[in-house]
Order: sequence, then structure tokens, then C-alpha cells
Amino acid sequence: MAETPRSDAAVGIIANPAAGRDIRRLVAQASVFPIAEKRNMITRIFAALGAVGVHTCYLIPDESGIADRVKRAVGLGPPEGQRWPEVAFLDMPIEESPADTLEGTARMVERGVSGIMVLGGDGTNRLVAQACDGVPLTSLSTGTNNVFPMMREATIAGLAAGLVATGALTREEAARRNKLLRVTVNGMPRDIALVDVCVSGAAWTGAKALWRADALDQLFVTFAEADAIGLSSIAGLLRPVSRDAAHGVALDLAAAPGAARRVSAPLAPGLMAEIGVERVCDIEAGVPHPIRLTRGVVALDGEREIAFGPDDRMAVVLEPDGPFTVEVPRAMELAARSGLLEQGTAAASLQG
Repeated sequence: MAETPRSDAAVGIIANPAAGRDIRRLVAQASVFPIAEKRNMITRIFAALGAVGVHTCYLIPDESGIADRVKRAVGLGPPEGQRWPEVAFLDMPIEESPADTLEGTARMVERGVSGIMVLGGDGTNRLVAQACDGVPLTSLSTGTNNVFPMMREATIAGLAAGLVATGALTREEAARRNKLLRVTVNGMPRDIALVDVCVSGAAWTGAKALWRADALDQLFVTFAEADAIGLSSIAGLLRPVSRDAAHGVALDLAAAPGAARRVSAPLAPGLMAEIGVERVCDIEAGVPHPIRLTRGVVALDGEREIAFGPDDRMAVVLEPDGPFTVEVPRAMELAARSGLLEQGTAAASLQG
């Protein structure tokens, strides 16, 4: 643990306005995550960051209402007895696209943030991971399929993130290094996924979100939990693998009718699908695994991102050097043991 926490610590907040509002919310029985609640979460984060001494909080502007609501809250000031960090919105163009998340993250890193809080789903975290340059993430689930981020109260997550950002806790003791999957095209890196890479032979039409079981051919996962939602649940129900395991899992899939092995998996909230499985195997870090289709689309963390054809040699590689994420329970336990949130003269005697 750090002996002298930083007094100039800065934290970035990436809140995706579109998270939790994709087509899967319409075709399944999931609820929409409202803009108002995202704003409320951000102000609760301000209270937590201010309590542990974070000096500045950076946010990106948007045209969906989050920024305007946060600015109004900042104008009113914190509730009596609380301290908020200085709040600054980055001066950057807005496209209302994934480019905003990438650009905003890069600009936060340039400004020296020592932590980034992400309000979104798997897709939002994947984008932030591409540009965070080793800055630890604290991920809060506000998307549709949420495997990488956790469901946490924003206040507690803000405390954990702030303790790491100020140096009261070190990244090494309070954060996890995650795995990732890298997709290569003709031997060159193309894109990454934090949870799963799924290959489909279906033509890429309509929404980016992959929520139908039609024509799924291969699935690669960094980790898979039996109680997960989304594509990784297929692996989680057959061969669970933890976030801390050195390996991942790959599955060759098949049409469910007639398949010798089938599993009923929740591909989205309230949306069950029967998936046929030909083979399940572990995958080791650094070993390329070829994509067997000659034409199709690759979905990264549930969203179609790469279309490929016969001239493309596609492969997937598991890598151990993904983004760091603050482990909230671990951070808060360390804080409790060390009395980091205790005040007053009695605190020192309690340590003994």
C-alpha cells in the first residue's frame, strides 16, 4: 500500500449513452437502462471519489442527455457535508458512435488519469480496453449482456476506484490482469475481445448485436461462467473457466437439430436458445486457432465487427496481457484492514 496517497489524482468516467439500449432489449424481455439512472450513478461516484481524495474527474460530452444532467447536478453542488472532485468535460468532437469512447479514453490517458470507471456493457469495456494503456478500469454493468463488468453499487465501486487512483492501494494488490482474445487477419492483428469471439456464417444484415443462434460456427472465450448471460454462457454451461485461469475455451458449434450434444443457453435476458456442439477444448495463450469458415462475420463480445471472405486467413489468439480491472471486494477488504476510511484520533489505536 502507498505511504503517501496522491493529492492530484484524476479519474475518468466513460458512460456509454447507448449501453443497454440495443436490439436485444427489444427481442428479449430485458429492461432499458435509463439515462437518468446513469446520471445518478455518476453523482454517487462523485461522492465516493471525493471522500477518498480524488482531485479531478473527467467525462466525455454526449448528445443523449447524460452530460447535460451531470452539468446541472454539478451546478447545484454536492449535498451538504459531501465533497465532489472538480468535474471537467473533455473538449472533443462527438460522433455518437464507438469512436467517442475510444477518443475519450485516449484523451483521459493523455491527461494522466490513474483510473477509469466504465458504465456500460461488454462492448463498451472492449473499446475502453483498446485505449486505456494500462490504466486500471472499474467496470459497472449498465449494458444488455454484461459478463465482463459486474453489478455493483456505484458508491462502493467509486470508493475502490478512488483508493487505487490516489495510490492508497496499489494496482498490483487491488486489481486483476485480464485475458483477451485477439483476432488476426492474414497474420496481422485486427481487433480484440475481452470475453468472447463468435464466428457466424450468416450474412451481416441488420443490427450489430448478435442475438440469434442461426449459423453460429465457432466460439472462443477468455472465461466462461455457468451463471453468465450471452454467448459465453454456451461455454459456461459446458466447460466453465475462471477469469484467473491461464487458459480459455474454444467450441466448434453445429445446427442443434441432429447434433449429438446440445445445450440450452441464455443468449440475452429472457432469450433461451438450443445450441448444437461438436467439440469443446481448452486453448492456451499464444497459440493461433484458425477460423474454419471461408466466409462470414466475426462478433466481438456479442457485436458483429469483422466481415471476411475467401481471401482472408482468420485466426484467434488468447493473450494474457489484457486490461487491469479493480477488484472491488478485494480493494474494500484491504481498505478495511488498513483503516483507510477511518477518521479521528481513535483510528490509530484501533489499528493495534
